[in-house]
Amino acid sequence: MNKLFAIIKVLLNINMSCHCRKFIYLPLSKLNNLNLFFIIIFFFLKINLMQKKLKFWDATMLVMGSMIGSGIFIVSSDMMRNLGSGYWLIVVWIITAVMTVAAAIYYGELSSMFPKAGGQYTYMTEIFGKMTGFLYGWGLFTVIQTGTIAAVAMAFGKFTAYLIPALNDAAPIFQSGKFQITWIQILSIAVIILLTYINTKGVKSGKLLQNVFTGSKILALIGIIIFGFWFVKDSQWVSNMGFGWDAFNNIERDTTGKLLQTGWNSISGATLMGGIAVAMVVSVFSSVAWENVTFVSGEIENPKKNVVKAMVLGTVSVMALYLLVNFVYLNALDRDSIGFAANDRVAVAASEKIFGSAGTIIMAVLVMISTFGCINGLVLAGARVFQTMAKDGLFFKQAIENNKNDVPEKSLWMQGIWASVLALSGQYGDLLDMISFVIVLFYMITVFGVIYMRIKQPDLERPYKTWLYPITPILYLFIGTAFCVLLIWFKPQYTWPGFLLILLGLPVYWFINRKKVE
Repeated sequence: MNKLFAIIKVLLNINMSCHCRKFIYLPLSKLNNLNLFFIIIFFFLKINLMQKKLKFWDATMLVMGSMIGSGIFIVSSDMMRNLGSGYWLIVVWIITAVMTVAAAIYYGELSSMFPKAGGQYTYMTEIFGKMTGFLYGWGLFTVIQTGTIAAVAMAFGKFTAYLIPALNDAAPIFQSGKFQITWIQILSIAVIILLTYINTKGVKSGKLLQNVFTGSKILALIGIIIFGFWFVKDSQWVSNMGFGWDAFNNIERDTTGKLLQTGWNSISGATLMGGIAVAMVVSVFSSVAWENVTFVSGEIENPKKNVVKAMVLGTVSVMALYLLVNFVYLNALDRDSIGFAANDRVAVAASEKIFGSAGTIIMAVLVMISTFGCINGLVLAGARVFQTMAKDGLFFKQAIENNKNDVPEKSLWMQGIWASVLALSGQYGDLLDMISFVIVLFYMITVFGVIYMRIKQPDLERPYKTWLYPITPILYLFIGTAFCVLLIWFKPQYTWPGFLLILLGLPVYWFINRKKVE
C-alpha cells in the first residue's frame, strides 16, 4: 500500500496545484478509504488534463452539444402556424436535415484541407482573402453569434416564465406599437450580463460541467421520445396527418403583435413556398452551430479525418432526434395545441400530456439548464474567435488584450453588450429571421468555396472529398438560394437589416485597415 501511495504521489505531483499537493502529502496514518478515493479521483483527473488532444468521440459530443439548444423545444409551434399540417411539418424538418448533413459533408472537405483552428473564418480567409474572412467575422459579431446568444437567452426566459407565471402575466415595461420591452427580455439580458461577467473572472466550464449541460438536452429529448407514444392516451396522430398535402396558416396578429386564433386559412402556390421558407427559418436555427467543432480543429486528434467524421455522425444523430421528437409532438398534441402552445413552449405542452404536471416542471428545468449552458458556451467561444480575428488584424485591437485572469475581457463585453441590444430589439421569432438568413448566406459562400477550390487548385491534397461532387454542392446552393430569396420576399423587415449589417462591415474593414491601405 505504501508503494501505491508513493507512485500516486509522483504521478500527481507534476504541475499539481498547492491544495492538491497538500492533500496528497497527508501522513499515511490519515490516508483512510475516503482519502484514497479522492486520491484516485485526482489521479484520473490528472490523466485527463494531460490529454491535450480531443478524441473523435469528444469532437462528436461537441457537435451534438453545440446543435441542441433551445430551438427543438420551441420552434415547432411557429412552424405549425405557418404550415398547419403534420405532413408539411415533417417535410420541412427532413429538408433541414438534408441541408444540415450535406453542409457538414462539404465542410469536411475544407476541414481536411485546412486542419487548423478557426473553422469557417479560416476557410473564408484562405479561399477568398482577408476581406471575406473579415465579413464573416463581422457577421459573426453583429448577427450570428450575438443574435444566437440573444435568442437562446430569450428561450431561457420563456421557460423560466413557466415556473414563474408572473413573468408572463406582467404588463410590458415599455410599449410603442409592436415594439415592447418585457420582463422576459430583461431576464434574458440579465443572464447574458451574468455569464459575461463570470467569464471575465476566468471561470472556465470544466468537461464534467459541460457534459451535464449537454446531457440535460439529450435527456429531455430522449424522455419525450421514449414516453411520447407510450403514455399518450388520446393520440392526435391521425388528425394531424389527416390533412395530407393540404397546407394552412393561422398567423394573424393584432396591433401589438399578439397572435390571434382567427382560424386556419388554406394556402398553396407561392404562399405555400413562403410558408415553407418561414418555417425553415426556425428549423435551420435549431440545426446550426455544428461547425463550432471546426474552430478547435487544431486540438483534435487526426483532424483531417476525425473532424468530418464527427460532423457527419453528430449532425445525423441530432437530426434523427429532432425528427423523432416532432413525431411525438404530432402524436401528443392537436394542431391548435402545437401552433398555439403558451409562449411557444411546445415541449412543455407535450410533456404535460405525457407525464402530467410534474413532468412539465422537470422539462422546463431541463431546458433552462440546457439553454443556460448553451449561452455560456456561446459567450466563451465567440469572444475567443473575435480575439483571434483581432490578432490577425481583422477586428478591433482592443479585443486582443487579456485581463489578469487571462481572458479577453474587452472582447467579452463587446459581445455581451451587443447581444443585450439584440435581445431588446426584437422577440424570439424576429431574432431567428435575422440569424437564419445570414447563417445560410455564409453557408452558401463556404459551400461555393468547395467548388472554387476544385477549379482553382485541383491538385491540392484533399484527404476527404465531397460525395457526389459537383451535384451535391450545386443542389445545396439551389436550395439555399431559394430559401434566402423567399425569406427576403416574405420576411423583409428582419432579413434586410441582417444583410445590411453584413454590408456595414465593408466600411468598417476599410476603417480598421486604412493605415495598411495607405
